[in-house]
Amino acid sequence: MGNECVLEMKPCLSQNAMTVLEKRYLIRENGKVLEAPADMFWRVARAIASSEKKFNPQADTEALAEDFYRLMAGLEFLPNSPTLMNAGRELGQLSACFVLPVGDSMEEIFDAVKYTALIHKSGGGTGFSFSRVRPAHDVVRTTSGVSSGPISFMKVFDMATETIKQGGTRRGANMGILRVDHPDILKFIQCKTDQNHLTNFNISVGLTEAFMKAVEQGAPYPLINPRNGEVAGTLSAPEVFDRIVKQAWRNGEPGIVFLDRLNRDNPTPHVGAIESTNPCGEQPLLPYESCNLGSINLGIMVKESQVDWDRLEKTVHLAVRFLDNVIELNKYPLPQIAEMTHANRKIGLGVMGWADMLIALGIPYKSEEAISLAERVMEFINREGHQASCNLAKERGAFPNFKGSTYDQRGEPPLRNATVTTIAPTGTLSIIANASSGIEPIFAVSFVRQVLDNNTLVEVNPQFEKIARGRGFFSPELMKEIAEHGSIGDLPEIPADVRRLFVTAHDITPEDHIRMQAAFQKHTDNAVSKTVNFPRHATVEDVRQVFELAYRLGCKGVTIYRDGSRDQQVLSTGRKAEETEAVAGNGKKVARKRPMALKGWTYRMQTGCGPLYVTINEDEKGLFELFTTMGKAGGCAASQSEAIGRMVSLAWRSGIQVHSVVKQLADISCHSQSGFGENRVRSCADAVAKAIHQHMSSNGRGEREEEKVEKAPLFKGACPECGGIVEHEGGCSVCHACGYSECA
Repeated sequence: MGNECVLEMKPCLSQNAMTVLEKRYLIRENGKVLEAPADMFWRVARAIASSEKKFNPQADTEALAEDFYRLMAGLEFLPNSPTLMNAGRELGQLSACFVLPVGDSMEEIFDAVKYTALIHKSGGGTGFSFSRVRPAHDVVRTTSGVSSGPISFMKVFDMATETIKQGGTRRGANMGILRVDHPDILKFIQCKTDQNHLTNFNISVGLTEAFMKAVEQGAPYPLINPRNGEVAGTLSAPEVFDRIVKQAWRNGEPGIVFLDRLNRDNPTPHVGAIESTNPCGEQPLLPYESCNLGSINLGIMVKESQVDWDRLEKTVHLAVRFLDNVIELNKYPLPQIAEMTHANRKIGLGVMGWADMLIALGIPYKSEEAISLAERVMEFINREGHQASCNLAKERGAFPNFKGSTYDQRGEPPLRNATVTTIAPTGTLSIIANASSGIEPIFAVSFVRQVLDNNTLVEVNPQFEKIARGRGFFSPELMKEIAEHGSIGDLPEIPADVRRLFVTAHDITPEDHIRMQAAFQKHTDNAVSKTVNFPRHATVEDVRQVFELAYRLGCKGVTIYRDGSRDQQVLSTGRKAEETEAVAGNGKKVARKRPMALKGWTYRMQTGCGPLYVTINEDEKGLFELFTTMGKAGGCAASQSEAIGRMVSLAWRSGIQVHSVVKQLADISCHSQSGFGENRVRSCADAVAKAIHQHMSSNGRGEREEEKVEKAPLFKGACPECGGIVEHEGGCSVCHACGYSECA
């Protein structure tokens, strides 16, 4: 796709790509777009090519700029978002990934907060290890006080991130990692149970080989106080692993990172140990290190139903040169980052459009042939990428920390870059390239996109549309049915071989996800970002098995998402009619209709304003509506309680989970309270929450978290910008309807 346009020096872009570019990437002034996509690609190409002058004053930068332009405008390769946004502009910060150290002193911690603000302002994301911070209640000799612990300081970083809008184009994102042997590990595992806390953080537990062996042996393991390196107690490894698994099952966090594996592949251990990664987990970095990423579009690396290895080789070599040039042009937010980045010169060349390549080759995503090809393709990219880096080292010199590196110790030829390959989530980049994201399956065969004036447009995967038209089963009605249905796996009007080829993330098993991740990891310098999707009905044991499989297959980390496990979400694609009663065809929630008669229960709750009678009615699907009556009529309390009842009723009829409603109302306080201890009612809102909780418990639905979530309707992420469906892919959340990305 795109070759004809590029011959005329114009990029071929979809309408969705144009929307994303105009909204997030193209230069604006006073709200007016000042450049076309071709202008953006030329701006970036000329800026990156200008770096050649540092190594060869006679270099023909215009010819190289044309090569770079064709590379991007042809959608063969795209650099990470900050490079597209900022190259050739005053800000000039081109990296997406940073890791900052967090020390144990107040000065070190708040220096890190300040540095985080500067990085987020420039458009980057940050990763931290909080493992050096002494545990809560530990001694602080300088003040004769006690430490508040790493989680309290994470909240400070979260608040700082919340206040910074990154140049108006990117929101801040953080990764927080804590070693599994830190004394506060149990608190860390649970720190995002309330999804309103630490909203600007992804969190992962740093697992060690010693811990995993203790899990296998059913043994205890020691906790180490980072202040003095002394043993501060022991925990049961299987029980801690159970907690990690169950919390991940509940809401997708924490993820897990295998720290010893990150350091096994650390090319410069003589410089320092790797403690953390970037926000999506695919880029392990030393403290104060940054990395710039880019992705090759595999979907167009196919010629006559075969992988076009020659084109792929040329693209890899040009992309490595491009990314190395970025290091020279980049304006770093801190001198420490500039120094460390130039010393190691890490780049991260990855891929997108993997699912598109498989479809073009006629290979089902969930097949042994796909796994085998994944290893072969990534081995080729990694080998050619290292060769390109070796060629650059001959021209420009090896990365300064090469002497003493693992390459040097093995007697390998000098490299220009300490790492070359990374599989990152491609988010909005894949929308620009009209490609499938990273190494994920396709997002959807067909989906509904909101356009102007609240109209909707049915978007169809171009490869599916071509096949459907060629084989005579295309129709607008079928495309709309697929958009509402999500999967084509059980639509008999579509040929079986086509159904096998066009699978989405929810059509394959979690084990298939992990096996694909492991196949790419075998030949990737850094790590692989991928989301392992689980259906709503998956059990805690299912999650445990995937974590264990990831460990056995050599993955460096795992991020999972179980459908329906997060609050404030709208329904995903792929629901049968009887399951989507609370959702309109355009994906927006609509309330269930009230039947003529309902059964109900009334609870008397004593409040500071007098008795409050709470009536809860149910239909055949569960909780339906709630009414309140004050013992003494009239007044503000009565009207506020009635308003609460109306909003709770609307929430239930629209599919909001029961525990979400309780969580929002519980513990709200007013000046007039009632009762003591566990019987204290802090307000009328708190009384309503307690009545709902009592109702659920008395009806046998408040005992087990698994049962509670199992009864909830199937939800996925709602885009905060357009209300469309948010897909969890590549360790991130992306809206394919408008281009919003949680990590962009």
